[in-house]
Amino acid sequence: MPIRLKKLIGTVLLVALVIVYAVVATIVAVAQLSQSGPLVHLLFFLFSGLLWVLPAMGIIKWLIIEPRPKS
Repeated sequence: MPIRLKKLIGTVLLVALVIVYAVVATIVAVAQLSQSGPLVHLLFFLFSGLLWVLPAMGIIKWLIIEPRPKS
């Protein structure tokens, strides 16, 4: 796969991940945390704000892997 195409795919995946993750985290927060106190909100948004990094790291790791040499 050409490196430019790989970087384009990775960029689109990262942007889509952030958008989808933010929407899902907001929906969960609105549906489940409406009656909770501020400490629960802080902990939820702290945890969910850091959790998106795990799938993003997988995408970035895929981006930096060198292509196999052609035999």
